[in-house]
Amino acid sequence: MAGFPGLFPAGVLPALLWVSMWGSPVSGFSVMGPAQPIKVSLGTDATLPCQLSPEQSAAHMQIRWYRTQLSPAVLTYQNGQEQDGEQMLEYRGRTELVEDSIGRGAVALLIQHVRASDDGQYWCHFNDGHISREAVVELHVIGLGSAPHVRMMGPEDHGIQVLCSSGGWFPKPRVQWRDTAGEKLLPLSESQTQDGDGLFHVEASLVVTDSSLGNVTCSIQNPVSGQEKASAIFLPEPFFPRMSPWKTALAGTLPVLVLLLIGISYIGWREHRAKTREAEKKKEASHERDKVAKEKEEAHSIKSKSSSKSNQRLLEKLQMLCVQGKLEQDLEQRKALYNKDWKKALIYPDWRKEQFERVLVIENHENGHQNNSDFRREPQAILCKKQGGGNILKLDQGFTKGRHYWEVDIEDTDEWTLGICEEPTERSDLEKMKFNVLEKRGCEYRALTCSRQDIFQKESLPIEKCPLKIVIFLDYEDSDISFYDMTNETHIFSFTHANFSGSVYPYFKLKSMEFSPSA
Repeated sequence: MAGFPGLFPAGVLPALLWVSMWGSPVSGFSVMGPAQPIKVSLGTDATLPCQLSPEQSAAHMQIRWYRTQLSPAVLTYQNGQEQDGEQMLEYRGRTELVEDSIGRGAVALLIQHVRASDDGQYWCHFNDGHISREAVVELHVIGLGSAPHVRMMGPEDHGIQVLCSSGGWFPKPRVQWRDTAGEKLLPLSESQTQDGDGLFHVEASLVVTDSSLGNVTCSIQNPVSGQEKASAIFLPEPFFPRMSPWKTALAGTLPVLVLLLIGISYIGWREHRAKTREAEKKKEASHERDKVAKEKEEAHSIKSKSSSKSNQRLLEKLQMLCVQGKLEQDLEQRKALYNKDWKKALIYPDWRKEQFERVLVIENHENGHQNNSDFRREPQAILCKKQGGGNILKLDQGFTKGRHYWEVDIEDTDEWTLGICEEPTERSDLEKMKFNVLEKRGCEYRALTCSRQDIFQKESLPIEKCPLKIVIFLDYEDSDISFYDMTNETHIFSFTHANFSGSVYPYFKLKSMEFSPSA
């Protein structure tokens, strides 16, 4: 294999591995990078080699070094010089392309003053016209921190607590405690934090309970290079806590004291129990005396209470009347506010009825344009049954002014159409009749403005449960038709710009709207 003059130190060339994404003899060239990661110390310069195979000049090619994406890049080389337009900010002024052997396809990326953030993968990308090849190079940054600082913190759990700390490591180091024989000791705690430069600071504590150990050593090792730094501390035996003589004596006499206390406690408990029983007997006797006295007092006060019960009932009635009067007053205030602006309020249909004239509409069999009036010739077209009170308005009379409302009882059927129809001024031209209706077809509800030939406006309605009773409010002067569900007293829909010009009739049939074939 050909070497890379000026780029690779001795011993690196045999380690190069063919690392190409798409390399094949037909593609023209492939790209090789080192098989092993490049390891450099923190703050030094790193050289990442890259080689074309077979050897050929790369001076006319576009060369790009990048991390995770093509742009922005670590370094871009094109037209024989470096391009800084797409360069990442953290690499400006710290990178350059070593092109001593570019005529043989050997290039290298030089990174000066390596930082912890430079650690990771780099991609060497060559582009020659329509052919692109690349290889990956791994960079491992090694940061050796300061020598561990080990100090005693004080007595802890019948021993001495020792703390080890060090900073400036990368990547995250390994911490290990050992005794003088080299045996590992289990730490009490360990914490590692990173500073703004990405370097690790470590703190580890140990509790030594064996006063015969003498020395303990804290070693911190870099996991990439295997290099470590260690510091030891001497633990004098007098520093360890000792058991005082009085504690030794107490350990021998303590069982005797415990047995003595148990005996004294038992005697005291029996005396306390006897006194408690005597007190309970006296308490029961006192309770019986109080009970007899209370019964005599209750018997004496029954007469006086009977006279006060009538006064209590009278007081309760007065309170109920006050509450009822307040509720009625609140209701009158709410109703007054509603009547001030009832046209904009889409609630309280019962209060809205007071602004309209109630009419009962029935089917008319005596007269009518049989060819056009579905609601006049079909038995199911009866809008509502006559139920006492109000005026009976026949269908052939129509509305030309005023405010009117009527109610319709509807069974839960699959189809119905309900609303108003407007007859044109010329009665001979009935095909131009205009309808503003609600329509049910299966589980779907629509609001329609239409004629018998065409639909001018339609809107789907989100009705989940079929209304069983609907009230229709017609305001001729304001050109408003509103529909309310009287089952739950909610607003269904309103036609607010009907623009009436002729006579308006109630309309209802147990079918959906039908349109002529020419529609």
